Amino acid sequence: MSGAQPLKILITGGARGIGRGLFRHFLRAGHSVYVLDSNTTELEHVRKTAEAWTTSSSPSVWKASLCDLRDRSNIKTAVEDVKRTFDGKLDVLINNAMATEGVGAGRPMEDDSDEIMDDWDTKIAVGLTAPYLLGRLCVPLLKAGSSAPGSPGTIINISSTRAYQAEDNHEAYSAAKAGILGLTQSMSVSLGHRHKIRVNAILPGWIHVMNERAEADGSSAAWEEGLTQEDADWHPAGRVGKVDDIAKAVEYLIGSGFVTGQEVVVDGGVGRKMVYPEE
Repeated sequence: MSGAQPLKILITGGARGIGRGLFRHFLRAGHSVYVLDSNTTELEHVRKTAEAWTTSSSPSVWKASLCDLRDRSNIKTAVEDVKRTFDGKLDVLINNAMATEGVGAGRPMEDDSDEIMDDWDTKIAVGLTAPYLLGRLCVPLLKAGSSAPGSPGTIINISSTRAYQAEDNHEAYSAAKAGILGLTQSMSVSLGHRHKIRVNAILPGWIHVMNERAEADGSSAAWEEGLTQEDADWHPAGRVGKVDDIAKAVEYLIGSGFVTGQEVVVDGGVGRKMVYPEE
């Protein structure tokens, strides 16, 4: 999007992982970004570091707010603040957040405890219900946006290759990520026909994001820290994925006014090792 007009972008899960990388990428490009996250430690840290990501040549507005995406009233309050912050306009909504931790996570589905169902409820709420509600509430803002010539705003949902290729004991995660694909298709038809709002999904493969967090910043960890040559060799592309790979896919979907209802897979090839992502 070199030379494009500044955009107003909302990113969920923007304090760490892929979301933080997208936050930095778009601030550095001169766009205005509003991020939501439920992790208070990471959120406070990203507030301290984000100022260094802005450019003096292009004035931008940014805000990082605490929001529990399991709480529908929290989501409604957040959207009202986005509306005030961006003067009623939004160009891009990126539904990136996903609960990747919690009691019950990774337990076999035969487990008869309440914790495993609590984990299910959390992942479905954050990974599927919240994107649906955010999409609904942001329609008036997106209608007023202009992410591409002659086009209103656009929605990008972050799914996962795990929607199609899971591993043992991650039913809730895979179900939410597969559900977001169905939601993307449905929303693209409904919002496209009525408002010309485009809706697409990105399916990341193994995107290494262990450096996208406060702890890594404190130790000045490089992106490749924790990776091995074997990790790279598992991928026909010859390496593990980076946040920049996702940013390029996001830019493509923002700028491609004829693309909607599509699934863009960002993966270095089918490997033998699955890594639990941290959006």
